[in-house]
Amino acid sequence: MQKAYIAGFLDGDGSIYVRMKPNDTYRYGFQIAPYVVLFQSQKDSENFKKICSLIDLGYIRERNDGILEYIIGKEDSIRGFLEMVTPFLILKKEQANLMIKILDAKAKVQDKNDFHALAKLVDRFRELNYSKKRKRYTLTP
Repeated sequence: MQKAYIAGFLDGDGSIYVRMKPNDTYRYGFQIAPYVVLFQSQKDSENFKKICSLIDLGYIRERNDGILEYIIGKEDSIRGFLEMVTPFLILKKEQANLMIKILDAKAKVQDKNDFHALAKLVDRFRELNYSKKRKRYTLTP
């Protein structure tokens, strides 16, 4: 029952996303950074902390605008969390399944062609989420 509740929380007040940021220090010039984030008003911090303690895979960040974020950023934690809640998701099931594919592809990158395939998955993921600043980074092979 708790898994279904947390999945509902993610569907309503959460986000699954991956950022592909230009970064010259990375092998192919981009950093792939996946995240799962839950949001809640700081006014209800006690209940939010209770929910987060059930998950225990990330950390809480207080934003300046009165919002709390529970951020899961480690890839193994993201995978474990998504495998736990995906059967119960409704609105974000497609994002969760694609994120797992992205994590799989990221773990298998051995050359530029593999990285290009990963970039295509990231671009597909961006089409599922609303973003004012959406950029496409698909690379040419």
